[in-house]
Amino acid sequence: MSTLEPQGYGNLLSDLKQRIYAAQYAALKVVNRELIQLYWEIGHRIDERQQHDGWGKSVVERLSQDLKLEFGEKSGFSSRNLWNMLDFYRTYVSSEKLQPLVAEISWTKHIIILARCKEPLQREFYLRATARYGWTKRVLEHQIENATYEKYLLNQTNFDEVLPNSIAGHAKLAVKDHYLFDFLDLSDEHEERELERAIIGNLRQFLAEMGANFAFLGSQYKLKVGQNDYFIDLLLYHRELRSLIAIELKIGEFQPEHKGKMEFYLTALNEQVKLPEENDAIGIIICKSKDKTVVEYALKTATLPIGIATYSLTPHLPDNYRNLLPSETEIVERLQAWGRDALSEMNPNKD
Repeated sequence: MSTLEPQGYGNLLSDLKQRIYAAQYAALKVVNRELIQLYWEIGHRIDERQQHDGWGKSVVERLSQDLKLEFGEKSGFSSRNLWNMLDFYRTYVSSEKLQPLVAEISWTKHIIILARCKEPLQREFYLRATARYGWTKRVLEHQIENATYEKYLLNQTNFDEVLPNSIAGHAKLAVKDHYLFDFLDLSDEHEERELERAIIGNLRQFLAEMGANFAFLGSQYKLKVGQNDYFIDLLLYHRELRSLIAIELKIGEFQPEHKGKMEFYLTALNEQVKLPEENDAIGIIICKSKDKTVVEYALKTATLPIGIATYSLTPHLPDNYRNLLPSETEIVERLQAWGRDALSEMNPNKD
C-alpha cells in the first residue's frame, strides 16, 4: 500500500472530521431535547396526579421502583430524580419565554441551577448564559460560586456602546464588578507596586479569579510612543474574545483621569501590538473603591472599551453590594435585551 498522500486528501480528511463532529454534536442535541421533553412530561404527569389524586411521597417512591425495574437502576428514574422532574416542570411551566430555552442545556446543568438558584431572575440568567455560551457543568458551578449574576448586573463598562454585538455580551461576562484577591499576603495598607508583585507571585490564583480564557502576557508591559516609554501594569489576552486585556491597578478610589490614561494605552495597543485578526484591546481598571456615579460619568465619554472594577483582600463583599443591584424591572429588561442580542447573533442577516 502506498504511503504517499493523494492530492487533496488532507483537505478532505479535515472536512470530514469537522462534518462528523458537527453531526455528532447535532445528534447529542436531539437526544438532549428528547430527554428534557420526557422529563418535562413526567414532571407534568406527577404534578397532575398530586393536584387531582393527592399523590404523596410513597406513590412517587413506588413509581420509581417500577420504572427502575423496567429500565434499570441507572436509567435516571430514582425517586430523587422524579422529584427533580416535578420541580423542573413547576419552575418553568408558567414562564413562556423560558420554556423554549430549557431544552438547550443538559439535565445535569438544570439540576445545578434548580438547586442553587432560588430567585427566578437568577435562574433565568444562568439558564440563558449556559445555553448561549455553552458552559460546561464545571464552568456553570464556578460561575454560580463566583456570584457572576450579581457581578454581571453590577459591572460598569461601556461595552454595549463601543463593542460589536457579537462580543459585547461575552465581554461583559468576562469582566467582573469586584475581584477577590484573598490569596495575596498583603496588609490593608499596601502600595500599587506591592499589589502588582503579589499578583505576579500568585499568577495561577490571579488568572483563576479573573476567569476562564485569560492568559498572561506580561507585567509592566512596555509601550513606546514618540520618544517616551509607557508601562501597562498587567497585559493579558482573552482567547474567546481574541482581545488584548490591559489592566491598571489602583490602590485608591477610581478617579476620572484613570479613564483617559487607559484610553491612551488601548490606542497604543491597537496601533502597535494587536494582530490584524484580533479584536480591539479592552481595558480593566481595578481600584480599591469607586463611586458608581463618578464611573458612570467617566464612561459616558469613553470611545474605547473599558470596565471599572474593585478588589478586596478578604472574602467578604462590601456590605451594600447586593443592595446596589438594579430593580427587578431593570434586570428583566437587561435579560430580555440579552435574549434579543443572542437571536441577532444567530441571524445576523435578519432585518
